[in-house]
Formats: sequence, structure tokens, C-alpha cells
Amino acid sequence: MRMPLWYGGDYNPEQWPEEVWAEDVALMRRAGVTLVTVGVFSWSRLEPAEGRYTFGWLDRVLDLLADGGIGVDLAVPTASPPPWFSLAHPDALTVTRDGVRLTHGSRDTYCVNAPAYREASLRITRALAERYRDHRAPVMWHVHNEYGTPCHCDHAAAAFRAWLRRRYGGLDALNDAWTTAFWGQHYSDWAQITPPRATQYLPNPAQALDFRRFVSDEMLAHFAEQRDLLRELTPGVPVTTNYVLAGWACVDHWKWSREVDLVSVDDYPSGRGMAAAEQTAFAADLARSWAGGRPWLLMEQATGYVLGPRASPKEPGEIARHSLQHVARGSKGAMFFQWRASRGGAEQWHPGMVPHAGPDSRVFREVCALGEALERIPASAGGSLIDAEVAILWDEEAWWAVQGPGLPSAEIDYLAAARQAHRVLWRQGVAVCFAHPSHDLPAYRAVLVPSLYLISDEAARNLAAYVEGGGTLVVSFFSGIADEHTRIRLGGYPGALREVLGIRVEEFRPLAEPVELPELGPATVWSEVVHLDGAEAVARYPGGGPAVTRHRVGAGTAWYVSTRLDDSGYARVLAHTGLAGSGTPGVEVVRQRDRVFAINHTEDEQPVPVDGTDLITGRPVDGRLGPGGYVVVPAQTRPAVDPRRSRDLPNHR
Repeated sequence: MRMPLWYGGDYNPEQWPEEVWAEDVALMRRAGVTLVTVGVFSWSRLEPAEGRYTFGWLDRVLDLLADGGIGVDLAVPTASPPPWFSLAHPDALTVTRDGVRLTHGSRDTYCVNAPAYREASLRITRALAERYRDHRAPVMWHVHNEYGTPCHCDHAAAAFRAWLRRRYGGLDALNDAWTTAFWGQHYSDWAQITPPRATQYLPNPAQALDFRRFVSDEMLAHFAEQRDLLRELTPGVPVTTNYVLAGWACVDHWKWSREVDLVSVDDYPSGRGMAAAEQTAFAADLARSWAGGRPWLLMEQATGYVLGPRASPKEPGEIARHSLQHVARGSKGAMFFQWRASRGGAEQWHPGMVPHAGPDSRVFREVCALGEALERIPASAGGSLIDAEVAILWDEEAWWAVQGPGLPSAEIDYLAAARQAHRVLWRQGVAVCFAHPSHDLPAYRAVLVPSLYLISDEAARNLAAYVEGGGTLVVSFFSGIADEHTRIRLGGYPGALREVLGIRVEEFRPLAEPVELPELGPATVWSEVVHLDGAEAVARYPGGGPAVTRHRVGAGTAWYVSTRLDDSGYARVLAHTGLAGSGTPGVEVVRQRDRVFAINHTEDEQPVPVDGTDLITGRPVDGRLGPGGYVVVPAQTRPAVDPRRSRDLPNHR
């Protein structure tokens, strides 16, 4: 029997007088809340002095929630050390790359490599686990919050050197990988190596990339220490941490997803209207892919506002539509930050399920309506319920590398390229997942490679084998250029992918102004001098040089797009490859094995290829969906499909 979906958000009762707590629980029951995250930033209330704990208030909160039938995702609050800790251990405060030691007064004021911080993290974890190991409220542990903040202090430097020793074994290998012969950076002693701190001009890109790898690994070690202790003291209770998709976050999510019991993500789209829906689908497909067939959870999202320099209200119905986009892709529920909007503090303008206006508000009424809808939708068994025809390659290390110094254009944007590939297919109704370049790929109909600057020899061979076996590979510009140490692959671009693409790029020509490609429209940002070496030109630049190429290899085909096209142009290229969907723009249909989600993100009534009885309303669906409407219907028996053209999301662990 399937469990009900989780629904709720971060609950911070320590911010409110105790008489508000009972009202909170009553409102949660009214809204259909089934799970709340408690204690994420409450370290200073739980341990006001070293080794002295004040758990009484948390006891009462957990009892109230349990009595109300509300489960608790109990947090280990290590993302926000208390003031006394920072005063006692100033060496554990974050140091920026400029050498500035930050002071207490925000969150994330720690160095994950500081011994005192690691010890204090385990101490508060043990105290919480021992206190609440037999309490009826907790159903899950939530370690830390949005890992990713680096530190450049001496503790980090010592740990970085130890990490490098393990990675390279000796200085000769490191000097070779980092190309330290350039600018006289040859290291003759490990003590000479530091994190990539502020320097006169451009830092070493290989050093900068390795530092981000190191930060990801060290933060994962911090998580694993607490996870292992929690597993020891509370066996059977799953342990998670919430991912954040951001350029500053030094986290390799493929690697981390092998270590968490439940992948959980925070999703805050920056766009409005259709752009927000596109970004939401992108984040949900990433989470589903990281989970690799296991259940996952939308841990945070916003209710009433799109966050940014200028807060933009979410339109009526968007709270539900965005939540259902995640549930449709296998999330175990829909959670928010936060339950009640704060009166004060740094995020007092962050929206809540109960806004500043209180329960007599549009937002809370929509929150209640969503809770009622989710009660009628059983939780999925996980992300493997969706058949995906197309994979988009996702590699955090490649993203980090194109954020490095000294590239030929500051406009190269890996995340934007990945978003465009996903967005174009989403608009056409093509089911998509993400894969790492080293993953098993043969069952996908097509694999898209968005500006994968960094690629290993192993991954390059994997892509070539995929094409030779009958796959369709679509590679975007600035891919295959460098090896895993950011060293340029010589002999012509795109380096490791030259042979499978059947081309040789002699030089790059970044564009200051757009140029027009016949049949494909404007090309911007980038162009290349492309020579054919077995491939054929499908589209050419105004001067006659190849712009888009096709190369038949074995049983498959490899395409190359040497410039940035707009969405229409990129869609035309994908149509040439056979990737043309039949979806209605703005109408999202996600087919699971036993049910179908249909969401209309437009302001007009739209046709949908769905019929049956809506699980939410109990009403029949007749192939039409009203403006902003959504339905969930049982799936009809589906015809057998060619396994090369449609597959379950693979387990990539």
C-alpha cells in the first residue's frame, strides 16, 4: 500500500511565543500538513553554552506535532553555529579567498575543516539522537542545510594538501596535472600549496577546479560523520540533506546521491510565468535523475513570491502547479520554506505558508487547497516510474571548470546551455532525464551534450561507443576541449570528441554581434572555423563555413552545433535529428506507469491527450484542460515500446 505524500515545510517555533504553537498545529491540520522540518537553525537555542542543552522547548514542540498527527524531519543544526562557539573558536570562522575572516552574524559562519567545528557538530548530533531516538514524532533526519560554502583558512589549506596527496600520490603528478611550469608555479614541497586565494592576476584553473572537488568531498565527509552516528543511534530512520542548485555550491550531486538515504532538493525558480514552470521542470528532472530510481523529495520552495532583487508575486494557482510538477516526477511530496513567515531577521521577507497577512489570505487558502489535493494523490514509488527518451549530460565538474579564469569568452554558460536543451524538449513534451558522461547510455534514443568543456578519456570513449551502437549524439560548442585537469587537448577542437563528430575546429571566433544562419535564425556569443573530416555540413555561416554538422558513425549519428542558437534554432536542429515532440506549448503531460499528470501553464483552455477520472476532484476529464488547470488520472494500458526509444531512468549508483 502506498504511503500518503509528505506536505509541509520548515517550522521554526523558536521564533514565536509558545502560545502560537498550538495555533500552528491547528492550522497545519487545516492545511493538510503531514511533515515539518524542525530545528534547522536552532543550535543556539538547543545548546546555549558548550555542553549545556535546553531541550525542553523542543520536547513540547515535538509532542504537540505528534499529537496532531504531523511527522517531523528533525534537523541537525550544524549550518548555523551559535555565537558562543564562534567566540570560543575564532579559527573555525570562514575565511574568504581574499583572506578576510568573516564574523558571526549570518548563517554558514564555519569552516568545515576546523577540528573544533567537526567535534561540535558530532556533539550536537549525538545529543539530539540520544534525546529523541524513541520519540514518536521524528520520521527522518535532516543534516545541515544547503551544503556548499567554501573556506580558504589554514585548516582548509592543511586538509587540501592531504586531499591532494591522496589524489596524486606525489608532487611530480600534481605538477604535471596543474601545469605548474607555467608562470613558475612548480611546487617542491607540499607546504607550498594553499587553496586558490586572492592573487595578483589569474589563478591556476586546475588548482581552482581541484579545490572545488576538495570542498565537495570534505563537506560530504562532514555529512557522512553525522549520518553514520545517526544510523548507529537511530537505525531505520532515513538521513537526508537538502541540495541547492547554485553556481557557488561546491557539491558534486552525483557523488553525494550515493550517500544520502533520500535525495532532497530546494527549488527557487527565478523566472515568472512560463519561465518559472520551465525552471521547475528542470530542477525536478535533475533531482529525479540524481535519485536514480529511488524516491526523492522537494524539500524547499517558495509560496507567495518569486525571490530576487524585486519580489514578484506568484500568480494564483502557481503554488499548486509548481508543486505538482515535482510530484509528477517522483517527489514524495511538496515542502516549503517556511511554515510561518518571520516577523524579523534576515529573511523576514521570505514568503511562508502562513504569510504575514495570516490565514485569512489568498496564499493560505491556496496552501489549504493544495493540501487537500495532495491527500488524494498517492505517493509514487520513486523516479523510475517515468520513461525518458532523451538524456542531457550533467557534470558539476564541467560546470565548475567553465566558471574558471581565463576562458576565451565570459559568456560561456554551462547551466544556460543545459537549461536550453531541457527547455526546448520540455516545450515539445519530450520526456527527459540527466546523466553523467560516464553513465550507461545505450538505451536512450538521444543524448544531448551542452557545452561540456571538461571531459575524461573514459567519458569520451563512452560517448563514442554510444554513437557506434546506434545512438544520436548532439554536441554543443565548447565541448570536449579539456581533460579532467583543465589541460587543453591538442590537435584541434573539440579535442576528445573530434573523431566521433568527424570535424576539426581550427579556431574559435566569439561573436560581438549576432549573425544569421539560413533556416536556423540568429547565432550569438560564439562561432568557430570548422573543417569537415568525415562529417557533412547541415547549416553554414554566412561566409560559407560549416556551422552545424552531422557525422554517421557505426549505427548512429553525431551532430555538432558550433554556435549558440536561440530556442527556435536549437529546436530545428533537434527536429533534424528526429527529436520532434507533439506537445502543446505550455501544457505539461508527465506519464508515470500508473497515472498521468496534466498541467496547463497557459491562460487559455487547452487540449490534453488525457482522459479518465481526475483523482483530485473525482470528475471526468474529457481531453480539455481549463486555464491554469491540472488533473491526475489513472494511466490507460500503454502499448509496448522499443526499449531503445523509451526507458526507465537507470540507477546510476
